[in-house]
Amino acid sequence: MSIPAPKGICLYLLFMLFSIPVFAHNGSIAYAYPMKTIKIDGDLADWPSTAVRYNIALSPSDTKPRNDADYSGFFQLGYDLASQSLYMAFTITDDDFMQDSSQAVRWNTQDGLELSIDTRHLMKGSGVASFLYTQHLKNISKSFYDPVASAATWDMMEVAMVQRGSTRYYEWRIRLGNELQVGKTIGVDVYVFDMDRDSSFSWSGWGKGINKYANAASLGDVIFLPAQAKMADISGRLKWNGTEQQRIPGLVRLQSKTRPGCWLTTAVDSLGKYQVALPEGTYELSLPDTFFSNNDQRYSATQQSPVMVKARSGKQTTAPDLTLAYAPMPDLIGDKGLLLADFTPASATAVDNFIETYRQYYGIPGVSLALIKDGKLIYHHTYGVSNAMTGEQVNDNTLFEAASVTKPVFAFAVERLAERGIINLDKPLYEYLPYKDIAHDERYKLITARHVLTHRTGFPNWRWMNPDGKLNLRFTPGTAFNYSGEGFEYLKLVVEKITGKQVEQVLQEEVIAPIGLYHTFFSRNDSLQRVVAYGHLDKLPNKNDLPEAPGMAWSMHTEAKIFTRFMLYLLEEKGLSHAMYDTIFSRHSEYNFDEHPKKPTVPTYMGMSLQIRETPFGKTFGHGGNNGDFKCIFEMYKDLKSGYVVFTNSNTSDDLLENLRKFLVEGKQAAPPTAMH
Repeated sequence: MSIPAPKGICLYLLFMLFSIPVFAHNGSIAYAYPMKTIKIDGDLADWPSTAVRYNIALSPSDTKPRNDADYSGFFQLGYDLASQSLYMAFTITDDDFMQDSSQAVRWNTQDGLELSIDTRHLMKGSGVASFLYTQHLKNISKSFYDPVASAATWDMMEVAMVQRGSTRYYEWRIRLGNELQVGKTIGVDVYVFDMDRDSSFSWSGWGKGINKYANAASLGDVIFLPAQAKMADISGRLKWNGTEQQRIPGLVRLQSKTRPGCWLTTAVDSLGKYQVALPEGTYELSLPDTFFSNNDQRYSATQQSPVMVKARSGKQTTAPDLTLAYAPMPDLIGDKGLLLADFTPASATAVDNFIETYRQYYGIPGVSLALIKDGKLIYHHTYGVSNAMTGEQVNDNTLFEAASVTKPVFAFAVERLAERGIINLDKPLYEYLPYKDIAHDERYKLITARHVLTHRTGFPNWRWMNPDGKLNLRFTPGTAFNYSGEGFEYLKLVVEKITGKQVEQVLQEEVIAPIGLYHTFFSRNDSLQRVVAYGHLDKLPNKNDLPEAPGMAWSMHTEAKIFTRFMLYLLEEKGLSHAMYDTIFSRHSEYNFDEHPKKPTVPTYMGMSLQIRETPFGKTFGHGGNNGDFKCIFEMYKDLKSGYVVFTNSNTSDDLLENLRKFLVEGKQAAPPTAMH
């Protein structure tokens, strides 16, 4: 059971497939023509009447505009080659113009506009610089990995906004330097934020995709054309080479064979048809991606042969069909699992194939895996890259965020303190240390360490999940279950108070040294900085901002081989009394699976900071972790004395984590449904 801990703003990179990136934009296309110098003053009277309008009408937010008066908008664009400037004008209709001048002003507290640009527009992948502009806020987000995007500043921007009645006019001049070349394409998109008086908030964009502020794949394409450019219309279709019923991929890429900087993606409809206008020339057609999902099923679509089309100005050209070969994801899980108890050298090859196949189909950059058999480490291997941009390989020293797997490690330290009488698991924590963050609710004085370790404090997972951002109790402590990282942060403060030591010293004395869990860190240091992997969101790497202070719910960094020492320590019931271990492995809290799409088929519940499952192979204990851009899980089968641990630097690894136990131990033969007790 794992819930992401709070992390910083996420920056993105490119799709990784065995260290080979593929790249595409979202299929929306705009055409920029030269125009005279424009004065940036919010008055669009000097714009040419022929400037095409591109609607900003896609609303990915849960709240949608009620009608055109609530929100509607479009943009126009052109360029000036002499000053190497892109001009954009936005016309926004909004019957509620809301601005926030408070100290807590944020992107989602007011009306505003965010312009995102990928100027290099490289097929191998390049970064995004995003400029958020409101009346009281100017922010910039930059892809740290890209030399051009990371150097972007507001000095390259000139912006003006004028309001007339219910219409706002934004005028932008973007100095692109050498990236503005006739015949070249760049990536551009926009979010328009709409706050209404009833506090409803929505946002709309030009093209499909989310996280435009960092994800170049969510941007549209803009092509710089000469004056009076004569265009060629290209149409065509994608089709399967057989009778497959799977959805046709939704994008096709066209790349000029004579102008390397001219490439774009265009949308493909449900019948596989597409149509696009381009300058005269020869273009190569290709799929920008290879792996897709449909109804939770992954499959690959690969083109059978190269496809070229020669387009002539003023003429309609039909491209040859782009014929695709379909292949479902290989079914690697047998009716019976591989059974770690029967692990052989040949099994290692099957394990590697399983991991690499899931990495391939789900775009998981890096993995660290270790397996236990008969109470011993029998296999350890690393796969892939720690950073999708640099291609640096994962190795035995690469450390991953362990996310919520931090919790049972900290819990073990608390349990050792409890056995020596340093902390009483059932004594209210406020008697050790009052907690001002929740002092407004007297019920918090009921919270004990046992409540924290069994997730019965009444706290939310994180306070920032509440609308007001404050820490509040959801129920009287001890009366129900709610997974909570907040409880572990309170318990950390208590441990530091009663021991008189920093929590990392406590962990060193109670866990790291006794178990030999070396090469494991909980906060920023030079050693960690050198070996830490980059997390990835939607196959794009995130900046590795390491925690300045240790978080006992989420901040541990480790790797699979060394972590097996902790797993074996628990299996052998070392360091604690047998009575304490009985408590740790017993049922304390029931999960609520009412709204969970995949309900367990065996009894599954919360022990003492460990998830317990009662399977046909015996009782297991383990824990998962999810910090968003890192996901992981470990599990031990007590009777088999076998288990596994896997760390990934990706948010796309859920299926790998969920299916690994089936592949290794349980197989497809699920136990019959069992009522939760």
